[in-house]
Amino acid sequence: MRHRTIGHPVASGRNGGEIGFGAVGCGGFGLFALHQLVQVPGLDLVAVTDVSGQAMARARDEFGADAAPDLDALLARDDVDAVYIATPPYLHHDQAMRALAAGKHVICEPPPAVTVGDGEQLLTEARRRDRLLVTDFLRRYDPLFAAIASLLPAGALGQFLHGSFENLGSAEDLPPDHWFWDRALSGGIFVEHGVEFFDLFAGWLGTGRVQAARIGVRSGSSIEEQVDCAVRYDGGGWVSFYHGFRQGSHTDRQTLKLFFELGDVTLLNWTPTRVRMHALVSESQARAVADMFPGAQLDLVETYAAPHREYWSRREEQDADHIPDTAGGAVVKTRRYAELLRAMFTDQTAWIRDHDHPRRVTEADGYDALVTAHEADRLAGLAGLAGGDQLTSV
Repeated sequence: MRHRTIGHPVASGRNGGEIGFGAVGCGGFGLFALHQLVQVPGLDLVAVTDVSGQAMARARDEFGADAAPDLDALLARDDVDAVYIATPPYLHHDQAMRALAAGKHVICEPPPAVTVGDGEQLLTEARRRDRLLVTDFLRRYDPLFAAIASLLPAGALGQFLHGSFENLGSAEDLPPDHWFWDRALSGGIFVEHGVEFFDLFAGWLGTGRVQAARIGVRSGSSIEEQVDCAVRYDGGGWVSFYHGFRQGSHTDRQTLKLFFELGDVTLLNWTPTRVRMHALVSESQARAVADMFPGAQLDLVETYAAPHREYWSRREEQDADHIPDTAGGAVVKTRRYAELLRAMFTDQTAWIRDHDHPRRVTEADGYDALVTAHEADRLAGLAGLAGGDQLTSV
């Protein structure tokens, strides 16, 4: 079941002024996100709560916000219009439902819920109460997302053929008893990590359907430490996803690649600040691609101009003489992540004030990514897996 959002105008923040936020979860990433929230004009962090008294006290002192003893106390405040949730996945559904029941808007770190049923319940409740319920899919706010979104339909590199995302993650900070390995608490790797990248490619290529999936279990245990799957998108092409947690921290890395008839595009790291492209294109195609990536540097590697070296693409004869290598600026990754968070808070709270505002991420996006993750889980046959790999396909 897929959903699309329909909105109606609502009032802005308290007394038509600032939008008051309450924060649930003030740990490492939550604290980082709050530093970005307070920089957005029109937003006011009024209260925080956390099961860790130390984390809550630190947030209180850093932002001058009130420390609420628990979630109920935070939700009872009239000056809290919206709630930002940065807690482990198994808490998201209950906390978001309670916030919606209290009439609050909700921005939640992914995933929106652990199960599809809980995700649908949240979506239904948000619509019934006419409240924001959005998953923080930051990659939709990255300038590189928009650039590739422009590149795909432009045809400058020919037809899109295949994509891949490889997440070689570190397990050094994830002891065997960590909630991450407990599927009842995290939803499993497809849910806890995969939803962000299922959504990323859906934003580029439209609805995706999982065709095959597999998991790997750590030898001698029941710990699921690797997953992969293949998704076919309505916009064309296949995409392979791999998430594995077997690396040391110094070899933790991520790579996203898109393959076209005339070349390929590579984005490196979890929050990429650089894109590298290799392609066989004409002068006009090279200029068109460069326009999509401001600041791109074009390096001519080899010229293919002789008649006997002409080539074919989709049955159309082409001559090509440039290979662009495009690069984003030398932006520090942490700064880029901060920029994306501020853009997300700005975009989503604009919708609170005016439901006609076209958001980059909607309630439906979080739900649809969760559905895709569970489709991958189902095909992988996780429930019956005891020790080893299993591949199931349709």
